[in-house]
Amino acid sequence: MKCIFYCLLFSVQFTYAQKLKKADKAIIAQLQTHAAYLAGDALEGRRTGSKGEKLAYEYISTEFLKAGLAAKGSDGSYLQEFEVNDGKMIANTSHLLINGNDLAPDKDYFPLAFSCNASLNAVGSIALQENGSPWFYDLKEIMEANKNNPHFDLTDAIKTKAADAAKKRATAFFIYNSSAIADELKFDPKAKSELSAIPVIYITKAGKEKFLKDETASLDIQLKIFITDKKRYGHNVIGYIDNNAPNTIIIGAHYDHLGYGEDHNSLYSGSTPQIHNGADDNASGTAAVIELSKQLKASKLKNNNYLFICFSGEELGLFGSKYFTDHPTIDLSTVNFMINLDMVGRLNDTTHGLNIGGYGTSPVWGQTLSPNDKFFKIKFDSSGTGPSDHTSFYRKDIPVLFFFTGIHSDYHKPTDDADKLNYTGELMVMKYIYTLLENTDKKGKLAFTKTRESATSSKTSFKVTLGIMPDYTFSGIGVRADGISDGKTAQKVGIKAGDVIVQLGDYKFTDVQTYMEALSKFNKGDATKVKVKRGTEELVFDIVF
Repeated sequence: MKCIFYCLLFSVQFTYAQKLKKADKAIIAQLQTHAAYLAGDALEGRRTGSKGEKLAYEYISTEFLKAGLAAKGSDGSYLQEFEVNDGKMIANTSHLLINGNDLAPDKDYFPLAFSCNASLNAVGSIALQENGSPWFYDLKEIMEANKNNPHFDLTDAIKTKAADAAKKRATAFFIYNSSAIADELKFDPKAKSELSAIPVIYITKAGKEKFLKDETASLDIQLKIFITDKKRYGHNVIGYIDNNAPNTIIIGAHYDHLGYGEDHNSLYSGSTPQIHNGADDNASGTAAVIELSKQLKASKLKNNNYLFICFSGEELGLFGSKYFTDHPTIDLSTVNFMINLDMVGRLNDTTHGLNIGGYGTSPVWGQTLSPNDKFFKIKFDSSGTGPSDHTSFYRKDIPVLFFFTGIHSDYHKPTDDADKLNYTGELMVMKYIYTLLENTDKKGKLAFTKTRESATSSKTSFKVTLGIMPDYTFSGIGVRADGISDGKTAQKVGIKAGDVIVQLGDYKFTDVQTYMEALSKFNKGDATKVKVKRGTEELVFDIVF
């Protein structure tokens, strides 16, 4: 990471050699209490929308109340609820009857995730494929023909067969597998795909044996398939100190974590699900926000108001912070700057390394922050974006700072526990931030400057980049550009924020993961086409990576 160093106005003046004051010891004890609760097994990893998240937001709300913060969520509460699309689900109204027998969902049948919704009363037969009737198809032949083909995609093959059946006026497409080769088919709630023209239903071996033994028999079929969006709800926790000032400083941290790893964002390689307690990520930042709120409530720093936000949905892709910046509970034009604390609990006692992002988002940071600190070895990153919630505020042209004590071997694993946190180190980070707030208290509203864009994913690198910031909250097919990087390919060819990218060259994709897989196929200098949807319009751009 690079930065330009300007004149130095302050430096944190603390060392471990100093004897901790009684007030410092009290803060450390409170940090330990907060982290022990938030990262305890009872909260089951604080997954967004879970019972553990509820326990966490109730705890944070209580702490904000004790600190004397005004509620600044929705409807006079500390909470701001937001919706998370959790994929698809088969509604209870779905059913399949064959000759009056009611087949059991999952056990006897299930629709594939790309099946359209439909109701059907019809007569058919496994042995006959006639226009205007349901068709049946045995996967045996195609499974056995491709058993040694590593490139065979069964789902794509079924889609092709179903599309062909629809063209020949089949009213439904029932599939089953009489071969000894396991097909591993299931209803995938996270799958994104164009819907089939007719319902596509899988009959299990048990269902076939019970209800479809006679392949020549006439079958009276009553079918209703209704696949709908599955929702869960996250909650930001928001408290406010009103100093009757013209501007407001936002101090935030996400409090959600990975639960048992259900959202497939864990780095745990074991086969038995385990609780991911997320002590450093990010009970540490949440605890610091709570304690900073108490300090600022009692302080003489009155030239700004203070808004404290504990976000949920960060681990899913900045859901909570994006929702807040799109539905703010204060006027965003009055926001002075935003400070984000994410993983501030693992300060190395030897190196004292502290990473501070967002250094380039205001010229004031260069005039105020020093790399030559007497306690921390500071590494600045100029970018206003990255894999945490400050990104959402930067995209609203708000100066940001992102505090982070570094990655470690317990990151996104069940071993990120509270007894591994460096609480004294976390106290020092809080002191640094408090000193920063003192030094900016009388500077008025800080100017904002745009910076280079940094990746919002910390785990993936590519040989090329399109230059978009994906909107991880988008639930449609494709990847919606939440922002466009200056000077990069997307901006040069005219792709805009809000465009939905659906294809790179020959590679179609449905979500961010499959977009990244497509991106990895290209090298610098490759020429290709990019297909995007802009409202109802479909556009194609010629690009060179």
